[in-house]
Amino acid sequence: MVITKDLEYVGVEDTEIDLFEGQYPVPRGITYNSYIIKDKEITVMDGVDGRFADVWLNGIIQMLHGKSPSYIVVQHMEPDHSASVEMFMHNFPEAKLVATTQAIKMAENLFHEKFTGRTVAVKDGDKLVIGRHTLHFISAPMVHWPEVIMTYDDYDNTLFSADAFGKFGPFMGDEVWTNEARRYYYGIVGKFGIPVQALLKKVTRYPVAMICPLHGPVIQETVDYCVDLYKKWSTYTPERDGVTIVYASVYGNMKEAAEELARQLDRKGQRNVVIYDIARTDQTMVLAEAFRFSKLVLCSPTINAGVFPAMKTFITALTDHNFQNRFVAFMECGMWSPCSGKCMADLLRGCKGVKFDDTRIRFFGRPDEATYETIAALAAEIASK
Repeated sequence: MVITKDLEYVGVEDTEIDLFEGQYPVPRGITYNSYIIKDKEITVMDGVDGRFADVWLNGIIQMLHGKSPSYIVVQHMEPDHSASVEMFMHNFPEAKLVATTQAIKMAENLFHEKFTGRTVAVKDGDKLVIGRHTLHFISAPMVHWPEVIMTYDDYDNTLFSADAFGKFGPFMGDEVWTNEARRYYYGIVGKFGIPVQALLKKVTRYPVAMICPLHGPVIQETVDYCVDLYKKWSTYTPERDGVTIVYASVYGNMKEAAEELARQLDRKGQRNVVIYDIARTDQTMVLAEAFRFSKLVLCSPTINAGVFPAMKTFITALTDHNFQNRFVAFMECGMWSPCSGKCMADLLRGCKGVKFDDTRIRFFGRPDEATYETIAALAAEIASK
């Protein structure tokens, strides 16, 4: 697939996978993107998952019409991009592997092979002239592995962004970039906000007209929009005012209370309210929604003097991904001694910039009229924030 006069796409689309990295549902699959820059020195940008190595190599051979690549730039050594590189190096014995020193060491560990005399170690600020294209290397440690580099092509003003700006789903289509890019970011990159901010400062030095990530579509018309979102996401700034209600329910009582809260929020004029049963919803999607909006309400029955298991797992995911700068309220219930609200608050206690609401809904058994009045008061409090 031709992207520009000198740039072609040679990635693959994985529509058979169910869980990316064993944990992220991908009902529309995922792509492993690879690109070819056709210049005096033909350069391949990254590989693909090892399961598709044959398809990828055949695609390269067909595109080059008997020519051989001079380089393969490996920006990220995670196996979904690099497991095919060993086969590439064997098929093109004159090609050199361009990567950071750390990535080259990772390649040796992964392949149990040293490509002696066939590696080019690069670092931040280094350049590689391949003809009219000059590749500028930008170090991006912990976005989201320590060996990562990105590459700026000054001829086409293109940023090859490794895993950054990627998304779940196909390479082409009418799917909105934002939702699956958000879920991808917060699940995979979200813990590393500070390194992402450092990277964005470097990237703004360059006039980027196009972003070529390792997953999902090439970004052209919406570069500024996507970069602005990454600035918000990496600083843990809510995208908009709104409420994510997350509940767990054993016999339907907490579900009733959570749904009443959603109704009351609507009556109080609070827009952007979403509600999820955490035991029956993809947690990676709910995680992204919790980061999307400014307010979060966690609703759990008391189980074993603690929190409903799926809710505890979800809160652990929040803390693992540096959840911060949000307003949080709680609802707890039980037949006797409800304490899940306190337990949930304790789990979030170390999160930066998280403010807890003073009105904690607590009820025994089913919610009654007094509970409904308290829910209405909580809705008013949340909507006023």
